[in-house]
Amino acid sequence: MSEKEEVTVMARTVAIGKQDFEKVITEDVFYVDKTKFIKEWWDGRDDVTLITRPRRFGKTLNLSMVEKFFSVKYAGRGDLFENLFIWNEEEYRELPERGRKV
Repeated sequence: MSEKEEVTVMARTVAIGKQDFEKVITEDVFYVDKTKFIKEWWDGRDDVTLITRPRRFGKTLNLSMVEKFFSVKYAGRGDLFENLFIWNEEEYRELPERGRKV
């Protein structure tokens, strides 16, 4: 990088203890995108899913993310997922909407 180039760094808070996906996204805190889990889980079509991870590894936050993606309560809240992995494919953008029309 040359001396004339400027780097803009936007600091984000690391929200330790936040368990609500909507709050994490809307409050613009640091978030590692784990929405690929939705695709893998949905494509797997398992009868039962067991999620085992150590304490403080994001299990509750991941379940909150899945809830916000599929829940009729959050119909029309695509804004929560717009800049995340799951929103890159049209099929998954339409998936929650199809489920809500039932």
